[in-house]
Amino acid sequence: MARVPALFVGALVGLLTLGTLIAVAWRAEFGSGLQAADWAAVRFTVSQAVLSALLSVGLAVPVARALARREFKGRSALITLLGAPFLLPVIVAVLGLLAVFGRGGVLNDLLGLMGLPPVSIYGYHGVVLAHVFFNLPLATRLLLQGWLSIPSERFRLAATLNAPVGRLLEWPMLRRVVPGALLVVFLICLTSFAVALTLGGGPRATTVELAIYQAVRFDFDLGRAALLACVQFVICAVAALLAWQVTAVDGFGAGLDRVVQRWDGSRLADFLWIAVATLFLIVPLAMVVVRGVPGLIDPYSGIWPAAARSVGVAIVSAFLTTIMALTLALRGGRLVAVIGVLPLAASSLVVGTGLFLMVFPFVRPSDLALPVTALVNAALALPFALRSLAPAVESVQADYGRLTAHLGMRGWTVLRLVILPRIRRPLGFATGLAAALSMGDLGVIALFADEQNATLPLEMYRLMGSYRMEEAAGAGLLLVGLSLLLFWICDRGGRINADV
Repeated sequence: MARVPALFVGALVGLLTLGTLIAVAWRAEFGSGLQAADWAAVRFTVSQAVLSALLSVGLAVPVARALARREFKGRSALITLLGAPFLLPVIVAVLGLLAVFGRGGVLNDLLGLMGLPPVSIYGYHGVVLAHVFFNLPLATRLLLQGWLSIPSERFRLAATLNAPVGRLLEWPMLRRVVPGALLVVFLICLTSFAVALTLGGGPRATTVELAIYQAVRFDFDLGRAALLACVQFVICAVAALLAWQVTAVDGFGAGLDRVVQRWDGSRLADFLWIAVATLFLIVPLAMVVVRGVPGLIDPYSGIWPAAARSVGVAIVSAFLTTIMALTLALRGGRLVAVIGVLPLAASSLVVGTGLFLMVFPFVRPSDLALPVTALVNAALALPFALRSLAPAVESVQADYGRLTAHLGMRGWTVLRLVILPRIRRPLGFATGLAAALSMGDLGVIALFADEQNATLPLEMYRLMGSYRMEEAAGAGLLLVGLSLLLFWICDRGGRINADV
């Protein structure tokens, strides 16, 4: 039903990923090789991603275990809150971390009162701290699903036999789930451009993506930028392939979905882990609100045009993402699945560098900053939208495929009358997620934009670079509000009257 549109979407995704890689490789100066600073960037990128993944998943194990075996008021809200960092614009979260751990942050104020020297968040440890902040909730959600997948009957049987739960039930589950979680977090940390841009702290704390940005924007050394982009793509492709291969299917079975009554472990220790993780998550977000209100009362004059541009880019990007994901989901098949995960192997900076090299001989890149940003954001959000839509479309086709064929319904008629009404919930969620991710992007726009077409995240970064922190906090609070508003509108729109 969607063969030709799916081929078109596949060609577009291929152009934005493999096509831009070819453009990058064509321009890359392989003969000159990587310089000492480039090798340092590669080592820093890989080492911080490894350490960030180990810390995020390692800390998530006791937090997820505590959430899995303790019932308390607000537990559902807390688990929902664990998804907030994924929707939160990276630059805003960095601002919240600076408010807590920065030179003028709460932590250094407390250290000053105690007569202790201040700490700095910039550099290697700051990048790792930010990545743990973003990925600890994600890792906790992934591991929590593993715990909840163990049937409650097995825990009851273990209690009856007085068997060791950790060795017989939890450890086998962790051996299946942890490797995939580690690789997913590792892949995310490899492509975290905004964190390195704001917290990198000099040549010794430069990632490959940051080196690409510096080569294009400051040195205009397109050959070196292309070579670094090839290196980044190879690293991400290997990590994405490993994550795809290692992620295992759970083999416990569904059980009877009873609430698990746990008798093992320390209740105090579990609640301490939950409390510490909650504070680590909530305090920086609260500081963004506290420090952002004065900035919104007397806002920077350029904040509103930048906000309007961000909203426009996010709406266009979300629309493109939804159309592409729906087209691929309707087509289905292994090839479509490969096309859907292909953007995971590419980062926004690599794709942006390739597009920059492709358009530079013909037009000014700044003239295409907004449409290119919307297109790249749509492609990079495609795997997440497809993961939400594909199972729903497959289920509807399995339930109603024979009936629609018997009635002679085809094409647009089936889509309008049968499929779309029954996938409104995942469709709204996917559209809102794509809009929120696009609102907070600080990748391609940093390469292409000039002073006249900056989006809100880029304007916020420029305010932070000028040490106008109150105005930056106001912009950050507005950015969070707009991101959550777009997500809520789309998600809510998909859920209204969706029970068919």
